[in-house]
Amino acid sequence: MAEQKNDFTEWYLQTVQQSELMAYSAVRGSIIFRPDGYELWEHIQEEFNKFLKKEGIRNAYFPMLIPKNFFMKEADHVEGFAPEIPWVTEVGDEKLEEPLGLRPTSETMIGEAFSDWINSYRDLPYEINQWANVFRWEKKTLPFLRTSEFLWQEGHTAHSTEEGARKRTMSALNEYERLCEEFLAIPVYKGQKTPSERFAGAVDTYSVEAMMQDGKAVQAGTSHYMGTNFAEAFDITYLNQDNQHVYAYTTSWGASTRLIGALIMTHGDQHGLVFPPTVAPTQIVLMPVGPWKKNPQVMETLDKIFSNLKETGYRVRLDDSDNTPGYKFNEWELKGACIRIECGPRDVENGHVMVKSRDIADKQKVVFEEVDTFVAEELAAMTPRLLEKAKKRRKENEYFNIDTLDALKAHIDTCKKEDKPTGFVLIGWDGTDETENVIKEETGFTTRNIPFEVPMEKEVDIVSGKPAKYTVWIARAY
Repeated sequence: MAEQKNDFTEWYLQTVQQSELMAYSAVRGSIIFRPDGYELWEHIQEEFNKFLKKEGIRNAYFPMLIPKNFFMKEADHVEGFAPEIPWVTEVGDEKLEEPLGLRPTSETMIGEAFSDWINSYRDLPYEINQWANVFRWEKKTLPFLRTSEFLWQEGHTAHSTEEGARKRTMSALNEYERLCEEFLAIPVYKGQKTPSERFAGAVDTYSVEAMMQDGKAVQAGTSHYMGTNFAEAFDITYLNQDNQHVYAYTTSWGASTRLIGALIMTHGDQHGLVFPPTVAPTQIVLMPVGPWKKNPQVMETLDKIFSNLKETGYRVRLDDSDNTPGYKFNEWELKGACIRIECGPRDVENGHVMVKSRDIADKQKVVFEEVDTFVAEELAAMTPRLLEKAKKRRKENEYFNIDTLDALKAHIDTCKKEDKPTGFVLIGWDGTDETENVIKEETGFTTRNIPFEVPMEKEVDIVSGKPAKYTVWIARAY
């Protein structure tokens, strides 16, 4: 496997294939989710659905094909997505009267439906979520992080007031932060996108941004306040309590299978995948070692432990294959099993097993009677432990002392020479597109977000030297 430190992208590509998370398909830029890869997404779905049910937001499903005229109703929206939309123009030998786009997102289709379903203030708020596949014909792809077809959830809501819509926008953003940090152990920066990075057609876009081990950014979730833009485009009006027809305020918010890529790049090591137990397809793997086939008590012991753990509800596997212990150790480390439990004839005699946690170097002896308790405590401790490790690494790659474009370029050169991540840089921004464009063109850095909580306020724009209106995180991104 490629050296993670020397070629992070190649390490990533080899890891996701060798661990059997995905395979390439015959369609350019699209991947096959193998069972372990899809199970990661299932666990993310299960967790996010808890939030939806708590909030009373129900799941629905809309068609994948969207008429071209729907896109044309919201000018900014179609301009933003037009280069990425694949079109269906004929069926068999028959040319369609109107081209149908493969959905890049569903605001237009859902906006049309909302205009039919919402008639009175009594219908509001109207809130739904969709789990679906979407298409964006990416020029440069990377499994899970950027593909032509990917999976996601997209929430869509309509409200009678701006206050209600903004409250939902922020509650969704806060849930993405919780999902990333508490469930996936990925620390994120929460904040507002700059206008040039705003979702096409939105009034305001907010995001949670994660830093990968190579210092690059991954946008882990976004939440958009639409104002009445889509309501005006799709005639989402209702009769208010004053008997007047007025436009609804709408929101949309989404997170995708990009989270799987972020999970791998945040926690993986040279041996392969490292998963928090919350999401790991295999939480515990049991394996016999030594001359176990000559001693039936080894398998009897492991079968009993397996049954107890399985009954408790853990995702546990028993590897009694003929492969050597070394091969099996490497295979399950590659696949990210959280805990490995080994048992051989001597262990049976001594009344204990050897336990190895994926993120800790040393093995531990655990007596048979304490296996269940040890496993429960270790799995509970592992996710917070991974989060703290990721936070520490993130802090080491944050830079607050870069205040000019020349200093940023010097920083990039130094990082290249020393073979270390360029990380996230906190800068002052004068609020102009011109400044953003200069930063992007001359350094490859893009604005990630204007953080809600800043380590320090920046007073001077990094390019123009003018007074800064905002303090912004910038980074190179996937």
